[in-house]
Amino acid sequence: MSGFAFNAHRLTPAQARELASEGKIMLLDVREPKELAASGKAKGAVHVPLSLIAMKADPRSPDYDSRFRPTLPIAVYCAAGARAGSAAQVLTQLGYQAQNIGGFADWCACGGAVEA
Repeated sequence: MSGFAFNAHRLTPAQARELASEGKIMLLDVREPKELAASGKAKGAVHVPLSLIAMKADPRSPDYDSRFRPTLPIAVYCAAGARAGSAAQVLTQLGYQAQNIGGFADWCACGGAVEA
């Protein structure tokens, strides 16, 4: 995907799958733990529920998660896309490049690998 500008247009799950396999983005699952237990998550995705995003992604927070790197764009998904949109907005306000790629079913439909 050379020449792909992360924020130029909506990132599709298929594009996210390719970029994640190349280590060019962070995949972020913002669903609740019980949802992951029922279905698994995208292979390699970081799981942080939506309610914890601001605390975990803010480098000034004592609960900051170092897997959030300001230089690495983030592709966010949830069950259907609504929570991913909210998370992407919060992340953008914190200075990250973040895009909503939709729901977990979209990830699976494009052939994205799943892990427990």
